[in-house]
Amino acid sequence: MAVPKLTKFELQIMEALWERGACSIREIQETFPEGQRPVYSTVQTMVYRLEAKQAVRRVKKISNAHIFEAAVSRTAAHRRLIDELLSFFGGTSRPVVAHLIRAGKFTQEDVREAQRTLRKLRRKDT
Repeated sequence: MAVPKLTKFELQIMEALWERGACSIREIQETFPEGQRPVYSTVQTMVYRLEAKQAVRRVKKISNAHIFEAAVSRTAAHRRLIDELLSFFGGTSRPVVAHLIRAGKFTQEDVREAQRTLRKLRRKDT
């Protein structure tokens, strides 16, 4: 199944489910900071949209509260976001990496981790 495109707000809801596991809409709502907490009906609408996108699923009902869990992994959602970002640059990562380096967000440790990953991938290919 393809990972659906998720908005920033939908990703915040997904983050609550990835962190806490199965939750009710009220529990999801309560993960937002108190001063920026959306109203219950807004969270409910977004959860139902995520359900329609097959990003979440209902797992049970307790009294009148439905319990939802993530149907898409955090890794899969992040990969989709990264692929979308790279598509703006013609599919190449060089402009993104160059920006991260200039902004100080790509460290020597990141370089070493990238090198380790590339070595592992090379070994799999041989």
